[in-house]
Amino acid sequence: MTDHSAIRNIRQSYDSGSLHEDDLSMDPVSELQAWMEQAVSEGVPEPQAMTLATVDADGNPSARIVLCRGISEQGLLFFTNYAGRKATELADDGRAAAVFFWQPQERQVRVEGRVQRASTAESDDYFASRPRESRLGAWASPQSQIIESREVLEQNLVAQRERFEGEERIPRPPEWGGLRLVPERIEFWQGRASRLHDRLVYSRSAETGAEWKRVRLAP
Repeated sequence: MTDHSAIRNIRQSYDSGSLHEDDLSMDPVSELQAWMEQAVSEGVPEPQAMTLATVDADGNPSARIVLCRGISEQGLLFFTNYAGRKATELADDGRAAAVFFWQPQERQVRVEGRVQRASTAESDDYFASRPRESRLGAWASPQSQIIESREVLEQNLVAQRERFEGEERIPRPPEWGGLRLVPERIEFWQGRASRLHDRLVYSRSAETGAEWKRVRLAP
């Protein structure tokens, strides 16, 4: 039997902050924007990285890290290949959940809601802003499909370099674009001593679009 005592004995004390209702806005989206801005200003590594969880048509879950490229009243914006696993699962079941974890600040934010496609203009604008090699990579990679080897992927990239050689503008692949997680529930978590963490949760009805309601949960 494997001894996991080294893992079990890892301990970290959380004591860098606290969450009080009077300190948070009643608008969780603006609060999330403020937390993101603080994480960026304090140099948290990859602050825009979030774990995105989806389920397939049979209810099997999967999760991966994606980069949040925008936070607004419309939701959390990210980009992907529409033919890849995450987008395919979202086409079957539009519900998703995302988690930001900012370890230096002992904070996390959980977002749950439904996902919708971003506009063509948004996808085009963001794709045009990407580095050239990243744009070529979007054409070269059949995301989530089985490939025989790494060499196949590299050969695809070489082929795309040749295809668009001398062209400054590389068009966006039709299967690549933006998705937006429209929040229905947002939880702000702050680590506290003795594992008595602070958890404040905002929720609203997706059907009515009613104002946000906030409650405190036990850790």
